[in-house]
Amino acid sequence: MTMHEIASRVGKVQALDRATGPLARAAKKLVPPGALKDALSGSQLGHPLHPALTDVPIGPFTAATVLDLLGGRRSRGSVDALLAFGIIATIPTAGAGLADWSDTFGSEQRVGLVHAMSNVAALSLFTGSLVARRSGRRGLGRALGLIGMTALATGGYLGGHLTYARGVGVNHAFDEPELTDWTAVMDAADLQSGSPTRVEADGATILLYRASDRIFAIGSRCSHAGGPLQEGKIDDSGMCVQCPWHGSVFRLEDGSVVHGPASVPQAAYDVRTHDGRIEVRHRV
Repeated sequence: MTMHEIASRVGKVQALDRATGPLARAAKKLVPPGALKDALSGSQLGHPLHPALTDVPIGPFTAATVLDLLGGRRSRGSVDALLAFGIIATIPTAGAGLADWSDTFGSEQRVGLVHAMSNVAALSLFTGSLVARRSGRRGLGRALGLIGMTALATGGYLGGHLTYARGVGVNHAFDEPELTDWTAVMDAADLQSGSPTRVEADGATILLYRASDRIFAIGSRCSHAGGPLQEGKIDDSGMCVQCPWHGSVFRLEDGSVVHGPASVPQAAYDVRTHDGRIEVRHRV
């Protein structure tokens, strides 16, 4: 059985739902929508924060393991420092991962739970390793460090599975085609004011919204998880739309992210009315 098959089977273990549900609700209470959630989700970065942060603890933990095996007695101080740094760096990394995980569901949430458990085990083992070394039991510290590296590798694989096999954290609207030429999408008289409307043009799905004398157009498929923005709430005062699935907020003016968990902006379109028809094209 391949690692991919094992990870896929983990996602089918429904018994994990007894833990994922309460934990996800607790995570949402711990990191509610707002500035902290936006920061941990990487809403202003253009991609999720968690994958970038994972390199910070993985690097020192890996270096400490290599020095343990090859560095000899002279590397003891460096190994201890690397372990301490990795342990501290795990805290913001875990926070960002928790924020992302709370917005998953089903098999992704189950795999994410085991991913987190593996990383918690790794953190506990590396912490125990550092404590053992500081108390003079360096042999035990090496053993705990090697086991911790195994747990970290397991968690890392599951994290990769979530991203590359299950699409967690990727832009779910990346394959929307660009409309480089003006393209008619509907009769102008049929677009009612204050009523978000989804239209299609050459494979692109677009949200149209008429406010007073202006028409806005952005991609209708939420970049975070593919939610239907045309079913979301419109804030006329700020001219924003909120995704009905996970609450991401985008500006109708340019598709930019106002609040996460989304981190990738929506496609923005120029709009004009020509011969009674609404025409759109991708904004450069």
